[in-house]
Amino acid sequence: MKKFIGLAAGAAVALVAGAGAVQAQGQSTLDAVKAKGFVQCGANGSVVGFGAPDSKGEWKGLDVDVCRAVAAAIFGDASKVRYTPLTAQQRFTAIQSGEVDLLVRNTTWTLQRDTALGLDFVGVNFYDGQGFMVPKKLGVKSAKELGGATVCVQPGTTTELNLADYFRANKIDFKPVVIEKLEENVAVYLAGRCDVFTTDVSGLASVRSTQLPVPADHLILPEVISKEPLGPAVRHGDNRWGDVVRWSFFAMLEAEEYGLTSKNIDEHMNSPNPGIQRFVGLTGDYGKMLGLDNKWSYNIIKQVGNYAESYERNVVPLGIERGINKLWKDGGLMYAPPLR
Repeated sequence: MKKFIGLAAGAAVALVAGAGAVQAQGQSTLDAVKAKGFVQCGANGSVVGFGAPDSKGEWKGLDVDVCRAVAAAIFGDASKVRYTPLTAQQRFTAIQSGEVDLLVRNTTWTLQRDTALGLDFVGVNFYDGQGFMVPKKLGVKSAKELGGATVCVQPGTTTELNLADYFRANKIDFKPVVIEKLEENVAVYLAGRCDVFTTDVSGLASVRSTQLPVPADHLILPEVISKEPLGPAVRHGDNRWGDVVRWSFFAMLEAEEYGLTSKNIDEHMNSPNPGIQRFVGLTGDYGKMLGLDNKWSYNIIKQVGNYAESYERNVVPLGIERGINKLWKDGGLMYAPPLR
């Protein structure tokens, strides 16, 4: 806990320095992004399905698609993004200092991060929860059976705090093995120096599917011990930039609700539906309200796709069903405010 508080204090100092730099420049993030010609996006780099380069070096993932959507909205070109891979401990300093314009790195929206760390979370692009993965050979079927286990966990995360809370509440002894980088956690887990690996369930599914030699030899236990609303964050105080990022993501949800996809959106350019007319920029000045072209949302869907397309492309291959990440009308939690 002392380590966690110390990290927060250090991040708060960085926040002051970063805020001062922005004020000294007298320029909003949106203006700065337009001037340099690209969005600098802080991403994970190690979690396939959410944020990682593929074998060709191309960044892909559900989080990456939010960055691409922002670029499409601003420039009409989803490729105008540069990525900075960040560890859990690096991420907050990177956004606070201005090293990155946008943080989309499977980051949980919490009160402390929203206040003491000076971040503005602009939405939730994946509802998750923390879980545990173990080798099947241990014969463990429940987290309640992990007494005396060694547990691999990354520092500077809600995962670290949740882990301590869960075992303390259930009066279970454990030994944490704290390692910063995901790849090193996986290596230590595979070497048998940890009995358990814990992170968000999405991260466990990604690791099991893409980084373990025999995925079937490992079991994700049934307990989900926390709420982890993961979403993009920007620096506190730059509302104009926050609006651009927020509505770029919401456009992906709204498009799914309208049935607009990257493949059929051109067919709807003359739709009689007033909502679709507003969405594609035929009526109203909704782009101008954001400081963008009125075809901003059309460009997002044409080049990146709607939320369902992004989910199916990136997350479904990991074996993770939509579940609570379905649209509200399908029984999920995903909901965009009206685009009007």
